Amino acid sequence: MTKKEFMNSVSNAQVDILQQMLDWLNEKKVDYCVIGGLAVNAFVEPVVSLDLDLVVVAEAIDDLIKEAEKIFLVERFPHSINLSSTKSDLRIQLQTDPRYQDFIRRCSMKEVMGYEMKVASLEDVMQGKIWAYHDDRRRKSKRQKDLADIYRLVEGYPLLKDLLPESLKKEF
Repeated sequence: MTKKEFMNSVSNAQVDILQQMLDWLNEKKVDYCVIGGLAVNAFVEPVVSLDLDLVVVAEAIDDLIKEAEKIFLVERFPHSINLSSTKSDLRIQLQTDPRYQDFIRRCSMKEVMGYEMKVASLEDVMQGKIWAYHDDRRRKSKRQKDLADIYRLVEGYPLLKDLLPESLKKEF
């Protein structure tokens, strides 16, 4: 079983919506980068994630949503737009918080679970995880996963400890 087949099996995919999204972004030449758990998987031993967290260049969001509405259920939240499909358990979250826009400039192509995608830099992935962990509006279970991802990144790249806020440095 290939990594892509595994990913699609875990997400109960009837259609490879992850590849569809990446193809659409590449065909339309939309600048983006992957953040979140899949981005962490680009740098350290992967764990299963059913979320594709993306930052898309702000000017392309409206066009992306128009296209997405043709094949996805679209839900809008204060700092994200979530896309889901009955054909897969994979959830796509477009991060609209403007703090993430600079991540796009520093991203690079990486292989993640058999997919070629633009991934935020290691330092930006860490910063995103720190922001997510400190967001007390998020469910506690999600914040604990963010903390576990922070641990995984620091264990793989000990110099990242210097980027941690003092409240987290004491954990290490």
